[in-house]
Amino acid sequence: MLTLVPSEPEAFTVPEVMKALRLSRSKVYDLIRTKQLHSFTSGRCRRIPVDAVRQYMNDRLEEAA
Repeated sequence: MLTLVPSEPEAFTVPEVMKALRLSRSKVYDLIRTKQLHSFTSGRCRRIPVDAVRQYMNDRLEEAA
């Protein structure tokens, strides 16, 4: 059976990223502004791809190593 809606999201909202990374709203927007966290807009809504969040976390882990 073909499903049109994926079981997991392809992109997060800013509040979802805030919750996932335990960061403030201003910190998430700062990461977006400084291009440390890639995002796009759809209409007036900002979305952050799941892969961008994973890449951000991997970058932080590499810096910490």
